[in-house]
Order: sequence, then structure tokens, then C-alpha cells
Amino acid sequence: MQGYLVKVLNAEGTLKAKDTDQIRVLLADDHAVVRAGIRQLLELSGDIKIIAEASDGESAKSMIQEYCPDVAVLDIQMPKATGIEITRWVRTNMPGIGVLILTAYDDDPYVMAVLQAGANGYVLKTASPEDLIRAVHDVQEGKSVLDSSITRKLMAHMFSTPKATLVEEITARELEVLSMTAKGYTNKAVGVQLGISDRTVQGHLAHIFDKMQANSRTEAVMRAVSLGWISQRTGMITED
Repeated sequence: MQGYLVKVLNAEGTLKAKDTDQIRVLLADDHAVVRAGIRQLLELSGDIKIIAEASDGESAKSMIQEYCPDVAVLDIQMPKATGIEITRWVRTNMPGIGVLILTAYDDDPYVMAVLQAGANGYVLKTASPEDLIRAVHDVQEGKSVLDSSITRKLMAHMFSTPKATLVEEITARELEVLSMTAKGYTNKAVGVQLGISDRTVQGHLAHIFDKMQANSRTEAVMRAVSLGWISQRTGMITED
């Protein structure tokens, strides 16, 4: 699909809609007109339902607890609590809920803070309706998405980072695991493909994060791509 979003990797676990074929979404943005527009765009898909709307961060947290949506679509800057703070709270208290940040901000500090907080996706408000709908679907399925302009900025940052910042190179098996996560495999699927348990896969990912000084799968994959270890487009391991 043409547009702004680029699939990067798959977050652990699969998020599925509860008791309905529709994806249940909570929408949080402090501008009522913006919320109305986003709601209209998402519900045009026919299989996305906005179950609650919040105008500030504290209301968003309360509604997430009350309604337990499949996906929370959050702005970054909101009164009482930011989208980043809400994301951290969700990851700690309700980790099965997907978080999609929808914002006008593409500044590096915001992007890195969102990724480190554990959001499943980061989309700019300039994205097309089709790409926004696809992002909600991908997050609900357990995948992570990045706006393509964000991906380019991250890649530029990674390419400008000296290789010497890596403490040590990852092993061949760890590279296999990272390559498969870049293709969108869950931990369980990686384990099946490699003949190991999903717990072992999680252990490999923990070692990868430590060695590559990464705080998330997205960051680890981007760094591996920048080093030429795997292909950005396919997740294939590259040959020297």
C-alpha cells in the first residue's frame, strides 16, 4: 500500500477484538474538532468502532480501565497526562492493549520517548485515511508501525551513530531472531520456526537489547539495518 506507514516489526503477543468483529478503539485528543474528524475517518472502515473519547490524559486512563479497548489512539500533548505517560501506564497495568500515538509532532525527543515507553505505533496526523485505518488494524494484530517520515529520521540518526557504540556483536542465532522479528513474527512464531521455546526467544531479545544498547524492538531493528546486518525492506540477513 502506498502512503506514509512502514511496517517495521511485530510486538510480542497478538491483540484481538473482544466479543465482536469490530476493533474497539478509545480515542484521546484534547481538541474536539480533531477527535470528531479522526472518529469519522476510522469509522468509515466499517470494522472500527470508537467506544470512548477522552479530552485529557487522566480521563483517557480512566476510560482505558473502564472500557478495556483493543487499541488506544492517543495524542502526545494533552492536559493532565501526556500520551507518553499514558503509554507507560498502559504497558505496566494493561499490557494487552495496543497503543497508537497519533500526533503532529515528529521531533526526535518525542519519537524516542514514545518508543521507549512501549507504544505499538507512531503516526503523524498528515497520514492518509487509508494509512491511519491500516495502522489501527496493524496495532490490533500485534504489529508495530511507524510513519515513514519517522522511519527516515530514525535511519538517518542510526547511520550517523558510530559502530563503536556497540558493546559487542550479536550471535548468529540472535541475528536470526532479530531478522524474524523484523519480518513481523511473534515470539511464538519465531520459536516454531527455529525449534526453540518462546521463552528462549524472549531471552535472545533481552540479550540483543543489552548488546545493542536498545530500548525496544524497533530501535534494535533500526540499528541492525543501519549496520547492514539485515535488510530494511525484508528483514533478510545481509551477506558481507
